[in-house]
Formats: sequence, C-alpha cells, structure tokens
Amino acid sequence: MAGYIAFDSAQALEYVKNLGEFFAKDAVLNCYEFGDGNLNLVFRVEDQQGHSVIVKQALPYARCVGESWPLSLDRARIEASVLNRHGAVCPNHTVKVLHQNDTLALTILEDLGHLAILRGELNSGSTFPALGRDVATYLASTSFYHSDFYLSPAEKKALVSEFINPDLCAITEDLFFDDPYRQAERNNYPSALSSEVAKLQQNAALKLAVAKLKAKFFSSPQTLLHGDVHSGSIFVDANNTKLIDPEFGFFGPIGFDLGSFIGNLLLNYLAQNGRVSSVPKRRDLHTYLLSTIHQTLDVFQARFAALAHSHTRDLSLQSQGYIEYFLREVLKDAVGYCGTELVRRTIGLAHVSDIDGITDEQKRLQVQTQALFLGQQLVLNADKCESKEDFYQLLLSLLQ
Repeated sequence: MAGYIAFDSAQALEYVKNLGEFFAKDAVLNCYEFGDGNLNLVFRVEDQQGHSVIVKQALPYARCVGESWPLSLDRARIEASVLNRHGAVCPNHTVKVLHQNDTLALTILEDLGHLAILRGELNSGSTFPALGRDVATYLASTSFYHSDFYLSPAEKKALVSEFINPDLCAITEDLFFDDPYRQAERNNYPSALSSEVAKLQQNAALKLAVAKLKAKFFSSPQTLLHGDVHSGSIFVDANNTKLIDPEFGFFGPIGFDLGSFIGNLLLNYLAQNGRVSSVPKRRDLHTYLLSTIHQTLDVFQARFAALAHSHTRDLSLQSQGYIEYFLREVLKDAVGYCGTELVRRTIGLAHVSDIDGITDEQKRLQVQTQALFLGQQLVLNADKCESKEDFYQLLLSLLQ
C-alpha cells in the first residue's frame, strides 16, 4: 500500500485537475462523492458546462463491513483491465476507462449519468426491449474472445495468471455457495422464514448440487468473467446498455455471468408480485421479463455459436458437434448459478431492493418464500436442462 491514500472529494478533484486531460485549464470544477457501493469510493467531477467524469477508488476493506474485512487493492487493477479487455471486443456495452492509477487503486471512467441503473428502472416498471439482446451480445462476445476457442494455450494461461482475484473470489465463494447453506453470522432473513431456511440447510441433495457448482467455480477457467452481473451493474436507456463494475472479474465458468443476470431478472419477476397490485400491469411486466430471459438465451447461444463456427482456432474444438455440446453445458451451469443467485439474495448478506423495497411485510415474506423455492428448484434441476426449451418449461412450471 506504499503511496496509497484514500481520497476525499477535494483530493479527487485536485487529482483530476492536475491530470489536465478532461477539462479546460481554466474550468471551474465541482466534485462530490455519491453511490452506495459496498467496496469503493465513487466521485463525480464536473465543470459548469455539464462535462463530467467518474473517479472510482478501491478501499483496503469492505466498506459495508469495515476494516475487519480487509481486501486487496489489486482489485482496482483487475477491474480496469477487465473493462479494457471487454471493451476491446464489445465497446458498445462496456463502460470506457479513461485513466487508471494502480498505486492509488484508482480508475477514471466515462460518466454514464445520462443513463439509469437497471435495477431501479425495473423496480419502477420500466421496460427495455433490447436489454436481453444487448447483455447477451456482451456476454457472448467477451466470453468467446477470452476462451480456449479463440486464445492460444499460452495466451490463455498468461491471462489466467494475470486475473487471479483471490479476495473477491472468496467473497463470491462464501456468499453464493457457503453461507446460505449453513448457520452463518452474515446471513440475513426474517425470523418468519426460519423454518424454510432450516429445511434448505438440511437438504443433502441441494447441498451436493451446490458443491458441484462451487467446484466448477473453483476449477473451470473458461473465460474472463465480469463476475458480478446483476441489475445494479447495468446502465440503460431506450437505446443503450452498458455494464460497469467488473471488480470480481477472473477466469471462471461462462455460465456464471449468464446465470447471475437471469437470476436478477427472476428476482424482479417475483418482486413484482409484491410491488404491483394491478393484475394486467403485473402480467405485462412478467411477460416482458420472461421474454427478456428468452431473448438473452437465444442471442447468447446464437452469437457464441456464430463466433465459434467462424473464429475457433483450436483444431480439436472445431470437431463436429463440440460447440453444441459446450453450449448445453454452459446452459446447465447458468441454470444452477441462477438458482444460487436467488437463494443468496434472499437469505444471505447482500439482498436486492427489488424485494427488500416491498413495503407490505406479508407480501415481502411471500416473495422471499417464492424466491427461496425457485432458487432451490433451479439448482436441483439444472442438469436436466438439455436445451433452452427444457429451461423454459421448467421455469414456467415453477412460476405457476
């Protein structure tokens, strides 16, 4: 940590001003901290004409817990590097890095303040017809170009080493695969849910399925993941979709990011049961969310297969039928990881405002119970999903 200091607003402003890259020399600048992230400081620096940049700085601990949970500052380098690599192959859907300083664990990013955070928009009932297509394009493109299909073995192994991210991976490993399935101090759920949680934690078949998912997370460096694809990490408007915050990035199973995104759509689907009293409006939102899941899987598989059929460099992976086999396995993984996202967001440390923001306590409990049930069933039945159609049918049977 030599040379590192945590900035306040004045220091962030002075740093940007001294760079002299983003504003006129005589510009009058303003800087303020904003955001409610768990791990970082985030500042906006702007001039009087409305031009602005975002300054993001990592803290040496988890902000949501405090200094008792130390974290490596190297995650800032990893995040900026993931954005640069993902932006190189999918610039339309990746926030742009303008400057990075690894000593200060600091990154300057384009300001997406003209867009809105997806989670809040979904909570308010807004819809975005291109969302599934855009996220799927990002996931397929970034996954393919950092996989064995495209990289040489030497390139891939060098990148795996560059993106080892033990501190942030440990958070995922604990919060996704460990804490919800045992008595853990960080778990967070209402006492009325205790009996359902007890049954979950005693379900041997479920815990075995989760163990398999965790083992794959440990040992399948298939591609350079974003690592935290939830609806709070996506900015949108009617014409744009951009992903931010890949500080959990590392080389892992392709189905993890895909499943995390679908899991967040399903969390919002369930939350609408407690948020929207109008049956027609709720039905329309449910239809939109399910169609977005459908669109995501359709575009992801089509885009990845097209890239693989035209750009695969490894001769063995060009064997007839392999790409289709590979995508079936990715789908199974995605369904399983989707289930773990639903479970951990319901009874683990980090919840979502989709559900926690339901004001009626009884309705909120009903939604939490539904999320817990759906998550478990997806984990238990993931291996049966040989096709997208299998998954859709499973989902529809569970959402009735």
